[in-house]
Amino acid sequence: MTSRIGRTSPPPPPRLRRLGNALSDVARTLTQRLFVITMISAVCWIPKGASKVVPESAEPPTQEEIDEISKSGALERSNDSEEEEDQEMEVDDSQIEVGGAARALAAAKALGKAQGDKSPNELQGITDGLGELDMDHYDEEDDEINVLSTGLGDTYYPSNAMDPYLQGTDDDDEEDIEDRTIKPTDAVIVSACNEDDVSYLQVSIFEELEDGESNMYANNEIMLSAFPLCTAWLDCNLKGGESGDKGNFIAVGSMEPAIEIWDLDLLDEVQPFMVLGGVSKKKTGKKTSVKYKKGSHRDSVLGLAWNKVVRNALASASADKTVKVWDMVTGKCTITLEHHTDKVQAVAWSRYAPEVLLSGSFDHTVALMDVRFNDRAPNTWSVAADVESVALDPHNEHLFAVSLDNGTVQGFDARTATSDSTSGSKPIFTLHAHDKAVTSISYNPIATNLLATGSMDKMVKLWDLSNNQPSCVASTNPKAGSVFSVAFSEDSPFQIAIGGSKGKLKVWDALSAHGVVSRFGKFSNRAAETVPVD
Repeated sequence: MTSRIGRTSPPPPPRLRRLGNALSDVARTLTQRLFVITMISAVCWIPKGASKVVPESAEPPTQEEIDEISKSGALERSNDSEEEEDQEMEVDDSQIEVGGAARALAAAKALGKAQGDKSPNELQGITDGLGELDMDHYDEEDDEINVLSTGLGDTYYPSNAMDPYLQGTDDDDEEDIEDRTIKPTDAVIVSACNEDDVSYLQVSIFEELEDGESNMYANNEIMLSAFPLCTAWLDCNLKGGESGDKGNFIAVGSMEPAIEIWDLDLLDEVQPFMVLGGVSKKKTGKKTSVKYKKGSHRDSVLGLAWNKVVRNALASASADKTVKVWDMVTGKCTITLEHHTDKVQAVAWSRYAPEVLLSGSFDHTVALMDVRFNDRAPNTWSVAADVESVALDPHNEHLFAVSLDNGTVQGFDARTATSDSTSGSKPIFTLHAHDKAVTSISYNPIATNLLATGSMDKMVKLWDLSNNQPSCVASTNPKAGSVFSVAFSEDSPFQIAIGGSKGKLKVWDALSAHGVVSRFGKFSNRAAETVPVD
């Protein structure tokens, strides 16, 4: 039995195995019938060498911190989701008794009804297994304490080295440390995941082996309090210390108005390192009243972007129609922009002019502005549909691309901008890239004019944008479901991380496509020079 982080777990007791075998077919069928949601909404590469070689284990939360988490409601499930489960399983409230075994039996009965009760005896093995396991009293301790006992448990050993029950523990510890070790040459990918009602960040290690093969495994998981929508990595020094020190943090935007900042160098952490904005107080009753923290968004956070030059600046886009700029050192909002009239889906900083910020909205506009003069009207362009994502060309300070929910990608030149989106500044190209919404785009960091697109049509495509006449050079169905996020790696520039509705992280080597090699193969030598070596 293999856990998510790749370690081997001990086998379950015999009666648990028997129950597991009896329930396995039922569980599989129920999973299919209940349409369990498993998805990756965002992927993010962490630069090689940015992570600690051996991440530290977080200190367990204090009682005060536990009380604070409980009060926040992060551990509670919504009534809506519970009602949906009850409806999907078609189990009457009267059938559900207290206790895990009763709930499992109710599920089995519901399954039997769904199958027409063809064979009542088919559930007998499950009933017997549940009865033997006695889950309703599984955690109860015996009232009587046996002071005297016979058996191996009473044997005394002068040292741990002589105790057979403690043999191998050092090896296990060494193996555990090895599993968690992140070498400077390891590629790290963080995925924003949701599985049924559980939201979490999964930290995965991607190894490129000498034989040309690759290996990927989960290294850590961070539980989240809300459904994640976007992420942004940042190395801003938030812990103090020397001025040259860097951090290893990831910002997470979710269905909640708060932005959580997590320390990726800590394992088993239960609380974010920092929270930007969010709800400070919520009262429920006849009228629900919500009080937000100063500077907070008032709705879901849909997009995030970290400024690699002004390293303490983080931009956020929200369904509340605003764009905000945060000072990561103080944890405060420094600028609020209200130039859009509908949900703002995406933001991106210019690497040539770090004060320039690009945003895209459901109001069918994209805007480019200098945040130092936020009182001025931004330069804007009209587009034909809701904006899904935006990206600034890393090789040309004037160009950027926008993907839309009608399946098109449009390119623009900032030099054609006006402060009036109705003036008719035209795109330099319009690409009918996919049959459905283009949810994510990513420029290759070293190959000029190479753009990746991911779509709800389940395809990922690579485009040559030379001369503003896009042509498709490669495409693949990565078997990730509807694609929600694609990202080129900065360290291995032809590796593309892909996340989608199936919840399986994929990595596509673009150099495996002949069209990419013939058009952009000359850049692969430069890519090799950027990869650290031992």
